[in-house]
Amino acid sequence: MKVLVPVKRVVDYNVKIRVKSDDSGVELANVKMSMNPFDEISVEQAIRMKEAGQVEEIVVVSVGPQQSQETLRTALAMGADRAILVKHDDVVEPLAVAKILKGVVEEENPGLVILGKQAIDDDSNQTGQMLAALLGWSQGTFASEIEISGDTAKVKREVDGGLQNIEIKMPAIITTDLRLNEPRYASLPNIMKAKKKPLDEKSVGDYGVDTAPRLTVVKTEEPEGRKAGVIVGSVEELVSKLKNEAGVL
Repeated sequence: MKVLVPVKRVVDYNVKIRVKSDDSGVELANVKMSMNPFDEISVEQAIRMKEAGQVEEIVVVSVGPQQSQETLRTALAMGADRAILVKHDDVVEPLAVAKILKGVVEEENPGLVILGKQAIDDDSNQTGQMLAALLGWSQGTFASEIEISGDTAKVKREVDGGLQNIEIKMPAIITTDLRLNEPRYASLPNIMKAKKKPLDEKSVGDYGVDTAPRLTVVKTEEPEGRKAGVIVGSVEELVSKLKNEAGVL
């Protein structure tokens, strides 16, 4: 079975986000970028499945600027076999990404697509579900456990009320949650080997997708700073403040 793993280049999760001076968005100049953490989990899951003999080939794909090659090389160094970069320098919304991925799926014909449940830059949590709808495939979202058996997949999903176990038919779309696994670090020898692994470049035009944004960002603001706490002199004063000022009682 071939597995397709979409990955996204985002601001590194350790970086403190800064809003641009004109409030038009987030500052990206001279900011450390890395692979979306949920996508790292997807790559790790595909590698583990290959190590278990369930997968023959892992193909990683990214939609983004030329610098996304670095993200793809990271995935190749982790253990993916080859990569595809669909070059596009502007913002691509989830529906457009899903349509591009649909074209990639039709070209590659994988038996499974594993991707992060969301990207930490826009937190949309839409691409996996939209891709499943466009392809007409089964989907298992927010996966914390995955078990492949023949033409079915058992997925343990993280839901608001706890955990949900479902069984879906293959081919399928699975989106990964935080507790699925712990991604490995790429070793230096594998980083060197990744430079020789195939990386194909394509354009959005190859898939005939309209990437014009449907949303307009009106303004981006930083959250309000945390206010200082208040020291109260008695339980009665605490209850009074909770009731009359905070409005929680």
